[in-house]
Amino acid sequence: MRLGLVLGDQLSFDLASLAALDPTQDAVLMAEVQGEARYVPHHPHKIMFIFSAMRHFAQALRERGWQVHYVELDAEGNSGSIAGELRRWCKVLGASEIHLTECGEWRLEQALRDAGLPLVWHRDTRFLCSREAFARWAQGRTQLRMEHFYRGMRKRCGLLLEPDGSPAGGSWNFDADNRKSLPRGLRGPIPAQFDQDAITQTVVDLVRQRFNDHYGAMDGFDYPVTHGQAQQLWQHFLDFGLAAFGDYQDAMAEGEPYLFHARISAALNVGLLDVRQLCADVDHAWRSGQVPLNAAEGFIRQLIGWREYVRGIYWLRMPEYAGLNHLGNDRALPTFYWTGATRMRCMAQAIGQTLRLGYAHHIQRLMVTGNFALLAGIAPDAICQWYLAVYIDAFDWVELPNTLGMVMHADGGYLGSKPYCASGRYIQRMSNHCQACSYKVGQVTEENACPFNALYWHFLIRHRAQLSANPRLRLVYGSLDNMSPARRQAVWERGQELLARLDAGEAL
Repeated sequence: MRLGLVLGDQLSFDLASLAALDPTQDAVLMAEVQGEARYVPHHPHKIMFIFSAMRHFAQALRERGWQVHYVELDAEGNSGSIAGELRRWCKVLGASEIHLTECGEWRLEQALRDAGLPLVWHRDTRFLCSREAFARWAQGRTQLRMEHFYRGMRKRCGLLLEPDGSPAGGSWNFDADNRKSLPRGLRGPIPAQFDQDAITQTVVDLVRQRFNDHYGAMDGFDYPVTHGQAQQLWQHFLDFGLAAFGDYQDAMAEGEPYLFHARISAALNVGLLDVRQLCADVDHAWRSGQVPLNAAEGFIRQLIGWREYVRGIYWLRMPEYAGLNHLGNDRALPTFYWTGATRMRCMAQAIGQTLRLGYAHHIQRLMVTGNFALLAGIAPDAICQWYLAVYIDAFDWVELPNTLGMVMHADGGYLGSKPYCASGRYIQRMSNHCQACSYKVGQVTEENACPFNALYWHFLIRHRAQLSANPRLRLVYGSLDNMSPARRQAVWERGQELLARLDAGEAL
């Protein structure tokens, strides 16, 4: 008989390794192991989500006629690692082969390849662009740009195209229409909610007992853990969120953690949703007049543009990619990233929300917590490990390129064309955080000035040699040069003071 391994982020019925097996004579192995639950201090909600989804998927496989060997975390004999469990069960069952689908993390895939087991690997066909196809696309290009990759994916998938193959609406990208601040009084739809069944309640109790030392709240777990629940969440977004997603996808508002975002990334990343169906549904919603084009295009670009692009870069450049540090950052991650105890209102809101929910949308990650880490010169590895730990949807293939490349510019512009840095004015424009902040967003060098302002200019000054030639920063450096020498010195000194306070362990 042959044994099929299903990992916690591979909960798809059409997984390639399952398709290669025969449920009448082969078996499936699934295992909850300490090695995967603790290699970073994962948010309790993340562990609850993955373990509960795994247990529900194992039950569904059994209902479909599969023989499933499921190893719970506290099971007797649990070796604590995926390789250890494969070795143990291969021996117990006398399996001649172990079939498995490509892993989502280089670390785990390398450990399995080095384990000396009779492995038969299968492509992860849940993605639209294979590792090999991305490598072929990248070959010979002096620069990789997501926009070029995305246009090719749109053509290949036939999404949002006119009959002649041109882009709907005459443009490939409507991002310029998707940066509106939220009008006063506008609120997002009431979030979809999911009850905990007996399986989920058991997992929640387990996590409370075994992972009470991890960052994040134990209470309030509310994520879909089955394919059916994930479809409910997706339909809720199609009905109530997608139409406004385009306009307000970059907006932030206190008391509105989700706004018009889908909240499906975790379910998609573990296999509870299928990207082909999601794209087809969005294309249909636009063609039927349910949603405007900028909303449909913006969402599809997230799915087949950024998501597939960062995965391609991850597998193209690992493992050396993880060690890149183009700007030479070496500052420790401030303690308030783990507590939310900071006077910066936007940071306290984004981190506090993350602490409660294991969730923040892309602008909170990129332009608040990520922007601060970039401006403050935090070591890339430290902030990458933080993102991987605290967000329920974070897996290395998607988290590392987004954080190291897009947030920290540590790859020198390989993934993105410019550092995503901004002063407090951007946060003021896209949120209502500044209204209640104890810092003044209109000030730069004063004691109560928003720290983002001086740190922004300080970042540009100290990295001028690496960044001033970037054409997308030409206007910014022109503004810096137009400052009087006294003003530049005052800005530099304020930045130095703020960084010294961080080094002393103070919470800004």
